[in-house]
Amino acid sequence: MDNIRVAITGPKGRMGKNLILAAKQENISIGGILVKPGSLTVDCNEIDIKVTDNIYNIIDNFDVLIDFTNPKSTLKYLDICRIYKKSMVIGTTGFDQTENKLIDIASKEIAIILSPNFSIGMNVILKLLEKTTKIIGNNSDIEIIEAHHRNKIDAPSGSALNMGKVIANVMNWQFDQHVVYNRHGSISKRKNQSIGFSTIRAGDIIGEHTAIFANMYERIEITHKVNNRMNFALGAIKATKWLKNKQSGLFNMWDVLGLSSL
Repeated sequence: MDNIRVAITGPKGRMGKNLILAAKQENISIGGILVKPGSLTVDCNEIDIKVTDNIYNIIDNFDVLIDFTNPKSTLKYLDICRIYKKSMVIGTTGFDQTENKLIDIASKEIAIILSPNFSIGMNVILKLLEKTTKIIGNNSDIEIIEAHHRNKIDAPSGSALNMGKVIANVMNWQFDQHVVYNRHGSISKRKNQSIGFSTIRAGDIIGEHTAIFANMYERIEITHKVNNRMNFALGAIKATKWLKNKQSGLFNMWDVLGLSSL
């Protein structure tokens, strides 16, 4: 049993269930399960795991909180973890600039891994996008297409936006000034130096992302597809182990995988 202890939020959700399974698979001690207030009934298949709707009931039972909920809940947990010096692995997406700033401020006191996608494959894709953009970004029309299940709330996905930000950073573009989210009603040709986003919400698609680099003669498509949500959960557990000896700082999966310096 690894001596790092975790608490996991949202055990009834798609990710929560897989995070519990992944922690068990990787021999990580689960010090508690956090549910929404008033919803204490949960089957976690472990009678010795404390299930609670109040984080203070398990505050002494974990070292790292793994949270894949929503911005409002995550920020509530963030403030408590900062006070009690608990690290966090955050997979929540949909934060605005102010909320991201709060996470950055908290990271001066606790260690945080923030990533819109904990898939190892997706993070390799991001590095490929960085390299591809350096070579042909100036000579390409760039589009990003993403597809997720019908219940996903934020759009474009955090991973799609992260792909765009990696590309914009290489191009030295101010991201918000070069994105196109909606072409409805447009009667002009495609803008140069832009990144177009297309979003699909259908069925139970786990996650598919494609970046297109196209010119008049050829195109490159870089695609990542997830077959099972356990992929994200195992990535989050890998990140949790990596955090073990970190006291403070804001990190991402490139740091965990050693991709930052490549």
